[in-house]
Amino acid sequence: MRHHLKKVEYAILNIKEGVDYMCENNNNNNNDCKCIAEILTVICILQQNANCADGCCLDTCDRGFLGCSTTSLNCNTRPIMLYTCCGNGTPWSMPTTKEAVVCGEAGAVCSNVFRVEKIDGCCATFRVLAPNPDAAEAATIPYVATNSFFTMNLNCVCVIKCLQDTFVECI
Repeated sequence: MRHHLKKVEYAILNIKEGVDYMCENNNNNNNDCKCIAEILTVICILQQNANCADGCCLDTCDRGFLGCSTTSLNCNTRPIMLYTCCGNGTPWSMPTTKEAVVCGEAGAVCSNVFRVEKIDGCCATFRVLAPNPDAAEAATIPYVATNSFFTMNLNCVCVIKCLQDTFVECI
């Protein structure tokens, strides 16, 4: 525990000094991504099982069920947003299609909402979720699945933000 506190203090000190600790830490130590990988693993397992267990949990990324309560059976996705070490507070964004486009360029359709599909050590594969184009349905089903996937080194991720659990068709 004491070693962990020293590492956190060191990281905070480096951030205050303008050094981006996570991005500059290129030692490829798998422990650097451990907390993000563990939370994403929980989310991935929950999505794969889409089963609810009894109990009361906080509304956090790693709570043990999908949906707003343990009796919600209609959720199959915990949408997330990713923030990278060097992103200056801007969520990571990816194209919603497999076309060779760059987010931010004219004509590129991108999203910053994802569904974790697979975890392998410090690598995670995500599906890009797009806003539901059907306005009448968007209130209950806010996202649609795309065929756009990407794999990310979790050493590059410093924050994940979980959005409201939901149902996504064609998963």
